[in-house]
Amino acid sequence: MYLKKVDGPRAVTLPDGTILTRADLPPAETRRWVASRKAIVVRAVTYGLIPLSEVLERYALSEEEFSIWSEAVEKHGVAGLKVTAIQKYRQL
Repeated sequence: MYLKKVDGPRAVTLPDGTILTRADLPPAETRRWVASRKAIVVRAVTYGLIPLSEVLERYALSEEEFSIWSEAVEKHGVAGLKVTAIQKYRQL
């Protein structure tokens, strides 16, 4: 088996003890962003698995969109990323 050369770690251990790897990231062609996929990407950047610049390029995201995701996770957890909860959390 051959491993593609990547910059940075191939896996990181999160504070809750789980291991997040590059294989856990959503595919580059992802167009339907559910809360769990957004949360994985935010965790990957937060804990140093993948640089922000690579995430923005790979998923065709803007810095503003990623920062909204990041703030939602920071303030409300994964529930803050759900589309149905946007109105509820943005009023706070």
